[in-house]
Amino acid sequence: MEKFIYTLIILAIAQTAYALEVVYPKQTAVTINANSTFFIGSSDPKKALTVNGQTVNIHKSGGFAYVIPLAEGENHFTLKSGNEKINYTITRPVIKQIQPSKEPVFKEYDDIKYAVVTNENSPLRSTPIDFGINRITHLQKGIPLSIDGEKGNYYRAIIGSSRTGWISKSNVNFTETGSSLANLSGYDYIDTDEFFIFVFHLDKMTPYELEEGEPFKIKLFNVADNSENTYTMDFPVHEALEGKRFLGYSGRFSGTDFIVKIRKPFLPDPSKPLKNLKIAIDAGHGGSEAGAIGCLGDKEKDLNLTFAKQLEQELKHRGANVFMVRNSDEFIGLKERVELANEENSLIFISLHGNALPDGQDPNKRSGTSIYYYYPQAKPLASHIITTMTAQLGINNDKIYQKSFAVVRNTSALSILIEIGYLINPEDNAKMIEKSFQKNTAKAIADGIENFFKN
Repeated sequence: MEKFIYTLIILAIAQTAYALEVVYPKQTAVTINANSTFFIGSSDPKKALTVNGQTVNIHKSGGFAYVIPLAEGENHFTLKSGNEKINYTITRPVIKQIQPSKEPVFKEYDDIKYAVVTNENSPLRSTPIDFGINRITHLQKGIPLSIDGEKGNYYRAIIGSSRTGWISKSNVNFTETGSSLANLSGYDYIDTDEFFIFVFHLDKMTPYELEEGEPFKIKLFNVADNSENTYTMDFPVHEALEGKRFLGYSGRFSGTDFIVKIRKPFLPDPSKPLKNLKIAIDAGHGGSEAGAIGCLGDKEKDLNLTFAKQLEQELKHRGANVFMVRNSDEFIGLKERVELANEENSLIFISLHGNALPDGQDPNKRSGTSIYYYYPQAKPLASHIITTMTAQLGINNDKIYQKSFAVVRNTSALSILIEIGYLINPEDNAKMIEKSFQKNTAKAIADGIENFFKN
């Protein structure tokens, strides 16, 4: 009897292991505003799978990704595998000819208006548009601004006597009285084991900019008795770091004192390069935020955590001091992730993710690892890691990109976001669930960090 029951269980598993399952689109009746979309999911590779009679290529793992064009109106699709059948109705909205909206015009005020920043890390931009890398700086709550005009959803702020920046209307409130120029009474220089620290003593908060380069520039705007109302300090960072890697910096007001911290170089032990190196690992998403769903049904949040724990183990083995932003399936906000890493004074911040694509693209044509950074100082680290990963893992180099993602933009560490592979690509998805690939990925990332400090 027991043998009979065991046989039934095995047969049931065999029958259901490769049941036709579509993970995207999630609903069988859905509206998609694009000229194409794709079905991704899993099916028995030994059985023919068709979409409206067209054969679908199935990866040996069972995963598939199939692109379908969409005409305006209702589109009907039938997926068949053996005796299984799923019907879909996908509606593409009919494009209505509408009059293009007029480009907002700049409205210059007759008199200067005064405002104060109301939200932390409010972007001050070079142009009145939300374009990720056009950010001059990020302003703290409470910084006063002089506003001389507006365009669309942005106010133009005066920074110095000959320069302006743009800030979202949602990030400021107007005040009844204006603020005069700030006065700088001097600064203190503090040399610690980990940082070069400058403390600028002002009588009020003011807009600022930290500019990477040689020299490193500290700029305080709207400061009296300075050329163009801008105080500038040039710091010879290459000389101060004795030619070693530029690793990180931060600038922030404490009261009316503006404090700039420039991290000193990490001096690795040649025999154990990562010993005592502080590294924060951020497993992307978590809790109610699942992230992308793979062809085989894997949730990005779960795979991110698996890769993160493998990397933690590998880095600790090499002597690194590792901080895990999350260790379980929990939701943590983007701002909190950054704050937690900064509290640990992490020198490197790595956020791990699995990639996806929007409607209108082909999952079969994108694969491999991509790495994102925001501050130029992090680009060499990204380059060393992606070179090492693609060489050791045999995966496609999907390049490195400068993007304004929150977790790489607001940390004082060298911050990067790694998209290990495309979960919606069947080949990548199959690799990412392999234990050996997960372990080897951790090794490759760790080797990439070591190579960064060696070169």
